[in-house]
Amino acid sequence: MRLRDLFVLSTRMFKARTSRTLLTVLGMGVGISAILFLVSLGYGLQNTILERITTSDSLLTLDVVPQNSSPAVLDQATVEKIKGMDGVSEISPNFQLNAQGQLDDLKTELPVTAVSANYFRLNGMKVSSGQFFTDDNKEGIVISSSVAQIFSKSVDEMIGKEMTFVFSVPQENPDSGDTSSVNSQDNTTKVPLDKKFKIIGSVESDQNTIYFNYTSLDQLGLTRFNQIKVKCQSNAKMGGVRSTIQDMGFMVSSISETVDQTNKVFNVIKGILMLFGVIALIVSAIGMFNTMTITLLERTEEIGIMKSIGASDTVISLIFILESTIMGFLGGLMGIVIGWSEGMLFNTAVNLIATHFGGEKVNLFYSPLWFVIVIIAFGAFVGFLTGVIPARRASKIDPLDALRYK
Repeated sequence: MRLRDLFVLSTRMFKARTSRTLLTVLGMGVGISAILFLVSLGYGLQNTILERITTSDSLLTLDVVPQNSSPAVLDQATVEKIKGMDGVSEISPNFQLNAQGQLDDLKTELPVTAVSANYFRLNGMKVSSGQFFTDDNKEGIVISSSVAQIFSKSVDEMIGKEMTFVFSVPQENPDSGDTSSVNSQDNTTKVPLDKKFKIIGSVESDQNTIYFNYTSLDQLGLTRFNQIKVKCQSNAKMGGVRSTIQDMGFMVSSISETVDQTNKVFNVIKGILMLFGVIALIVSAIGMFNTMTITLLERTEEIGIMKSIGASDTVISLIFILESTIMGFLGGLMGIVIGWSEGMLFNTAVNLIATHFGGEKVNLFYSPLWFVIVIIAFGAFVGFLTGVIPARRASKIDPLDALRYK
């Protein structure tokens, strides 16, 4: 029997038992849609979180800080040495200290982070309003969104305003290289700067931090940094650069380690979500198996006629297996449509609620193309499995018993 004839015989159920067949396909589609909806939610949450904590540049960046037990210090000589290492493409030194900031008539204590212009990119930070300063804009400063709340203003109201500062400069110990007093009120000197700094941008953060271009604070006389961000040329060279810097006596970490841990956590979450979807699919598969069993009983006499005119057991089996596989495949396609529609509706509802309360719109669902293809193939495979037993039973029917079957 030709494949075309097998296909025609296997698709007769859409004409003979249209309602039952469509309900069976719909049941399979609901099970597939549950898997797509839940796993896509896991992928969407993973992407949303990673987009907020990292960029392609930050994944190649190492954070270098001094060790308390090591005499090594992060000074300008160290910066130049690391910058000249093989595999290093960029470097961004920074230091932290406290300052008293004044905006109009209001003064408050604020932590200050002095950085180079490429710090934001290497740290995976994105501007929420305004812009980041450049190497040419030394008097521009960037605030966190929490700073605006301290002054009882919105971020947009803060952009363009000027502030003055009195810095608490730590007294460094040249023998130990200790800069632990940077964030302490002890052993510091108050240094006012007779110039105004203009707020040109902001970043979303819960920390009350103001970012300065560190070249604008040369008058403070600081010679040591708290941290250096080192961007590597490629992921393959990160290990060598890390080892070399660690041998110099510094602690080295990277955001890629956090990303790896985050991915591991979300892989577990996606596995759990998929498990719930598979349970729904099993229920749908039971319904399809029941449909195929009923189909076998209804076609018993037909099977006897086909066998009596020469149809082999293999042909009879293929008819049933192909029929169930087609229904599984169509169920997979329908599941993709249903799952995608459910995700769009849910995402729209969440974003409407979020924007109503002043939040940001996010995309909670993401479905990789390979996952969509796999889930359709999986639906067809489940359909194939549900048709194996009825097909085997159909092929074993005795033609004489089948012709006498009522």
